[in-house]
Amino acid sequence: MLPLRLPWPVAAMLPNATFPITRAVAPRLPVLRFRISPRANMSAGDAAAPSVRGEGGKEAEDVVVQYVVLRRDLADAWPLGSVVAQGCHAAVAAVWAHRDHPDTAAYCGPDNLDRMHKVTLEVKGETQLKNLAEKLEAAEVRHKLWIEQPENIPTCIATAPCPKSQVSSFFKKLKLCK
Repeated sequence: MLPLRLPWPVAAMLPNATFPITRAVAPRLPVLRFRISPRANMSAGDAAAPSVRGEGGKEAEDVVVQYVVLRRDLADAWPLGSVVAQGCHAAVAAVWAHRDHPDTAAYCGPDNLDRMHKVTLEVKGETQLKNLAEKLEAAEVRHKLWIEQPENIPTCIATAPCPKSQVSSFFKKLKLCK
């Protein structure tokens, strides 16, 4: 038997009350696990999972990562699902456009599907997003600037999967998306 806390007004009358649920009902209840990350105030350069360090502290493996950068002004004005969808569009488009690149193949390979590294960051608005896109373009970093249609609104950028060491410098000053 599992305890159940009442989320409705009855719980206010019985603040410490728990009610048993039989195992027959329990499998239908969703299991939600939340973990508060200590990385909430970290910079983007620290956000991806750490690389494996070899002898002398040198990088033994350079993690392949995909960066997704969303506009904060849209996240404040649009429904959360709409903003998430924009990031998903950009991420899928960047992967698909560069599907034949070895980094993308490694990122999406069967050995890595359960260990993908993605970092979601934010910029203040459209100007910062466009400036970032120009810098990535000038440096020939594979990416996708997602422009929502038919409104023609630039909403986010996603890089194609790349070794972190090659692209992290473009994102170090950006905040993690909250």
